[in-house]
Amino acid sequence: MSELFDTVWGWGEFLWSFTIVQIVLSIVALMVPLMLCVAYLTFAERKIIGYMQVRIGPNRVGFFGFKMWGLGQPIADAVKLMFKEIIIPAKANKVLFLMAPVISLATALAAWAVIPLNDFLGIADEVNAGLLYVLAITSLGVYGVIIAGWSSNSKYAFLGALRSSAQIVAYEIAMGFALVGVLLAAGDLNLRVIVESQHGELGLLDWFWLPLFPLFIVYFISGVAETNRAPFDVAEGESEIVAGFHVDYSGMAFAVFFLAEYANMILIAALTAIMFAGGWYSPLPEAWIPGGIMGSLIGDGIQWFIIKTAFFLIFFLWFRATFPRYRYDQIMRLGWKVFIPVTIVWLLVVAVMVLMQLGPWFD
Repeated sequence: MSELFDTVWGWGEFLWSFTIVQIVLSIVALMVPLMLCVAYLTFAERKIIGYMQVRIGPNRVGFFGFKMWGLGQPIADAVKLMFKEIIIPAKANKVLFLMAPVISLATALAAWAVIPLNDFLGIADEVNAGLLYVLAITSLGVYGVIIAGWSSNSKYAFLGALRSSAQIVAYEIAMGFALVGVLLAAGDLNLRVIVESQHGELGLLDWFWLPLFPLFIVYFISGVAETNRAPFDVAEGESEIVAGFHVDYSGMAFAVFFLAEYANMILIAALTAIMFAGGWYSPLPEAWIPGGIMGSLIGDGIQWFIIKTAFFLIFFLWFRATFPRYRYDQIMRLGWKVFIPVTIVWLLVVAVMVLMQLGPWFD
């Protein structure tokens, strides 16, 4: 009996260890490309804004002695920041000061656990409360900003943290209401089910962006505000509070904050593609998709998820190059007096459409 127990216990330990190894490999397989995307998003931003301002942007650092359009610039920046000294202010809370950027990055990366990349790829995308998980995890990101502002023992950092916390609270409500509209339309909290409910014969006309258009616009703009990106970057406000909550950060601690900001941008763009733009589904009607190799290229697949995410990311860069920074009172007015009423009204419209089964999206 004891031998049987030992055998069963041994197989149980083996399967458990195999499962852990599989999960770790899945996480690494997702995080490595994501970190590369974060690095080269900074490069893309500098190049795109450079061309918008009739400049060339970074074009010197390459690989193996070749300039290669400056493609080595993100690697050079990362190496530079890794070897810079992390200076901690004399009266700062050292533990919290170093924890703050880690919290910001951890929340940005943890949300990817439930993100489905296509109809079978994902770490834990079968979780039935995926939408709720995303809302919970992304709302924790504000703690990194607040802790950074408070622990620095600096007036400028503290002002930036207060601004950021008020801004995030205002726009999180609007984002939450927008996602409630998605929940009403899809009838499920699972992100994979939300994407699959947008699949139809009409291509992009079956996606949620059309019936939920006001919620789509509110969600994306609120996402820009949540990430403290221009024109909602009053938390950093270089012309007013000299970089705000990360004014005292340097070296790798600053780099982690930088990574968190760009990882959040990719996350918001990916969530917008999933919630409103059909995820990995092709924008072409099914009747237009041929067979063979061409059909596999322009048909449903992860390539469309990547293209849609990149498309929404371009707007983040475009906004920064185009719009001046809002005043703090303008940001608060937009969040509380415009976005929240719009989402509430459209939620009622969506609820009526679902109740009466109006339109092909709510069958």
